[in-house]
Amino acid sequence: MSTIRIAGTVNDSVVDGEGYRYSIFVQGCPHNCEGCHNPATHDFDGGTLWEKDDFFKKVLQDIDENILLSGVTFSGGEPFCHAEALAELAEKIHERGLDIWCYSGYTLETLWQKAEEEPAVGRLLENIDVLVDGPFIMEQRDLELRFRGSDNQRLINMKKTREQGEIVLWGSKK
Repeated sequence: MSTIRIAGTVNDSVVDGEGYRYSIFVQGCPHNCEGCHNPATHDFDGGTLWEKDDFFKKVLQDIDENILLSGVTFSGGEPFCHAEALAELAEKIHERGLDIWCYSGYTLETLWQKAEEEPAVGRLLENIDVLVDGPFIMEQRDLELRFRGSDNQRLINMKKTREQGEIVLWGSKK
């Protein structure tokens, strides 16, 4: 049985993507962005170590009990440091008809490069509906932005990006 380190979950978020969401905050982040709103998730030894199957059971039960949910958000920490487990969980969530948003300090271009050597990164990318990419940059902080903290971060419609072979931003008419 494998494990996953989790900082916490939120059953009813309205700030971590569109709609009413279940948010999962993984533990561990290599980016350590200045001004990060979640610095307690940076330590790779922090949070709670879960048996993966036990964590999946808890999450799926929580999701099944909340008929108001429109989706699940992976945040952190850095979700792509847990790509294998989250890809598997995302598949189970999609089976329930919910969408997946994911926040990453990596850009999509960097994740595509990582996926060439780490198949789990590619598998997770295939299961994300909206990717909020890029590090938080304090100098570009903007409290008026929807679902992101700094102007460099993009909200990427991953389904359209996969279909069109080029980056399509979420909310774009492309």
